[in-house]
Amino acid sequence: MNDEQKKEEQNTQENLDWKDKFSDLVQTCQTELKKTTKIGMKMISATQSNSQLHECYEEIGKWLVEEYNSGNIQVDNERIEGLISRVSDLNSQLSDYEKEVQEIKKG
Repeated sequence: MNDEQKKEEQNTQENLDWKDKFSDLVQTCQTELKKTTKIGMKMISATQSNSQLHECYEEIGKWLVEEYNSGNIQVDNERIEGLISRVSDLNSQLSDYEKEVQEIKKG
């Protein structure tokens, strides 16, 4: 085998090595992309569940305040009574803000 054949064989081997390395890199990237996609899907599902949980808590809270204000249930818990009082105060503030906005619009 002459020098030219040796160089050609070496170049061929280097090209094969490069192709193998590139193939490994592509495979690694695909694997990581699949993992990232799965994580993203789980995060979306978790966000949706968290949103639904928040909606349920909000619905329970609204129901509790309505039932408390209508006298259908009695609460003997300072924390709950404080939260219900705070809800009432915040609703009053929001109502006042809405009135002020309407006056500004008319103004």
